[in-house]
This record gives sequence, structure tokens and C-alpha cells, in this order.
Amino acid sequence: MSMLKEFREFALKGNVVDLAVGVVIGAAFGTIVSSLVDDLIMPLIGAVTGGLDFSNYFIALSSTVTATTLDAAREQGAVFAYGKFITAVLKFVIVAWVLFLVIKAMNTMKRKEEAKPAPVAETPVDIKLLTEIRDLLKK
Repeated sequence: MSMLKEFREFALKGNVVDLAVGVVIGAAFGTIVSSLVDDLIMPLIGAVTGGLDFSNYFIALSSTVTATTLDAAREQGAVFAYGKFITAVLKFVIVAWVLFLVIKAMNTMKRKEEAKPAPVAETPVDIKLLTEIRDLLKK
């Protein structure tokens, strides 16, 4: 029974819950970035480069491969699909850039908060009263 109690204490610690929330948000963020790359950026790159589509770039490793699309070529034999790798690298660079911008913005906001002078706490009434009594006693 104590092992169950230890596990419950571990699972409910703030850091574990924060990590779980981070993983879920990270997965959702990854889906957004994948859509950004696949649906917006790669078509733009294709339009600018005259229809360039990295996903179908491959080198046939077998003489039996005669297809022009990656999926069809994989059915015919071994292929070296470097286009998919280029797309994955591009996605990584975009994710890293977006995270850099987010962290930079957060750090800027933190610095602005830290630069604000801390509000001077008003002296409590009892301390003021004791100070007045002390000053009167000194006279």
C-alpha cells in the first residue's frame, strides 16, 4: 500500500503535472508547425522554384525502379528518399526558429517586469505607532 501512496505523491508533484501539460501542448504545437510547413511554406517554395516538390526527390537504388513518384518507386524497389529528409530538416529549422522567437519574446517580457521598480510596501500601522512611541520616549 505504501508503494501506491509513493506513486500518487510522485505523480501529483507539480513538476510532473507541468511536464505532462508541456508534452500535450508540444504535441499540439508540432501539429500546427507540420501544417504550416506542409500546407503553406512548401507550396510557396514550390511556386517560387517552379513547382519544386522535395517530397518526391529520390535516387533509385535498384535498376527495377522506373517510377517518378516516391510512393510508386518504393513499391518497385529500394530508393534513397533524400527529399523527405530535406523536408524534415526544413520542418526542424522552422520549429527551432519559432521556439527561438517565442522564448525571446518571453525573455523580453521578463526583463521588462524585472526592470520595473518594486512597489515600496507601506509601513504597517502598528510599526508606525511603535515608531511614534519610540520617538516620543527619546524626547
